[in-house]
Amino acid sequence: MNQDIHIPALARVEGEGALTIRLKDGAVNEIVLNIYEPPRFFEGFLLGRYFQDVPDITARICGICPVAYQMSSVQALEAALQVTISPEVRLLRQLLYCAEYIESHALHIYMLQAPDLVGYESAISLAADAPDIVKRALRLKKIGNDLLKAIGGRSVHPVNTCVGGFYRWPTVEAIHALVSELEWAREASIETVKWAATLKYPEFEQDYEFVALSRLEEYSIYDGYIVSTTGRRTSPEEFEKFYLETHVPHSNALHSHTAENTTYFVGPLARINLNFKQLRPIARQAAKEIGLKLPLRNPYKGLLARAIELVHTTDLAVQLAKEYAPTGPSFKEFKVRPGEGYGVSEAPRGLLYHRYVVDEQGLIRFARITPPTAQNFAQMEADLWALAPNVVKQPQEQASISFEHLLRSYDPCISCATHFLNLKIDYE
Repeated sequence: MNQDIHIPALARVEGEGALTIRLKDGAVNEIVLNIYEPPRFFEGFLLGRYFQDVPDITARICGICPVAYQMSSVQALEAALQVTISPEVRLLRQLLYCAEYIESHALHIYMLQAPDLVGYESAISLAADAPDIVKRALRLKKIGNDLLKAIGGRSVHPVNTCVGGFYRWPTVEAIHALVSELEWAREASIETVKWAATLKYPEFEQDYEFVALSRLEEYSIYDGYIVSTTGRRTSPEEFEKFYLETHVPHSNALHSHTAENTTYFVGPLARINLNFKQLRPIARQAAKEIGLKLPLRNPYKGLLARAIELVHTTDLAVQLAKEYAPTGPSFKEFKVRPGEGYGVSEAPRGLLYHRYVVDEQGLIRFARITPPTAQNFAQMEADLWALAPNVVKQPQEQASISFEHLLRSYDPCISCATHFLNLKIDYE
């Protein structure tokens, strides 16, 4: 290959950016993952706003994972205001999070990454040859969106979550009406795992540090301690002590690294490697039947991890929806007081951290949000360095596809981080 590669816009990722690879004397000399989309300033928008505005404002950061932003923000604010939610509220928030995982994982597995693995340009072209696969994907995504709407009031950017609980309980009839579709989704998820196991993944393994939430008693999505494959275990209050952010000249998104200045990896691979024993039995059985061996160190196989999580979340959703029968108020009354709080939950793409300072009037005086894609950017660049020496030997078009596939396997949400892809290779 002896000329520049230019991709006007990366397909099948959230947001916009560019990739430049410069070669010197035939070797890779520089790699720049350029996140040029302007900063979105959400933390600034929050300053001076009343604390109950925060869940709805932060939900606007992402159209695919708004629940994650709501869950991390309400947890941080409830800690700041010393509010303890009821067990029923926690269960309904778990069900709401299941809805987001179902729609987000179905979207990424079938629409965003699978076309790379089966040799199609997009899910639309895949539909021409495999309509049943795409129909399954669309139905799964719809089920997730329907559940999201039933609880949150909208299928995108839900509005029912508040600090202390929910503004109102969803009706029992509306939740129970979705049980049969959720049961179908559980069976479809098992079929998704079997199908995903037949795909041919590129050979590429690295020695990653994986970081995820963890709880002994459940597969941690809503809350938990922050654990690492290095053995480190920290509370949400200690997150900024061990996981730091740095501005790099070529990116409008911050790059995260550990206190030891090493990269780390968040997301489904981290969760399944660290918390496999906490998966529901039906998800562990699905993994066993395809002969899954851990740890998974191939980023492309994040698709397999998502498929197994899909079994877990649909099964959990069936149980929570069947048992849904709320009593008492949907939110807890509390006195506004000044304070500082921390909240961490597992967005479908990985760990999402929020910290707020609230004054005596309930106004936001400080806000910090660390999204999962920003935490993975430095690791993505490290992977590009590892992959590039072989890929740049490929024909131009194939090289572009290979680089894009690697980045897509991370399911990046550049819009969250702040926004991605032009690929340019310069030769000297």
